[in-house]
Amino acid sequence: MFQPQNLCMFLLIGLAAGWLAGVLMKGRGFGLVGNLVLGVIGAFVGGWVLDLLNIDLRLPFANLLTAVLGAVLLLGALNIVKRA
Repeated sequence: MFQPQNLCMFLLIGLAAGWLAGVLMKGRGFGLVGNLVLGVIGAFVGGWVLDLLNIDLRLPFANLLTAVLGAVLLLGALNIVKRA
């Protein structure tokens, strides 16, 4: 069943992940708003990649780490496409 607090938490984690990814990928971001949106999408990508690799993070901030991983991967991929 859909729970609004889960969506809010997902969006907040995605926004934080986008900001962190922008900081980690210095100069390779898409501005604050672009990075925040990328963080939300990156949360999906990170979860998908870890699931493909059969990795289950059992850390206190696993959701944030997963979202940051996905956002960094997306930023890297988009920068490669942007250069081509």
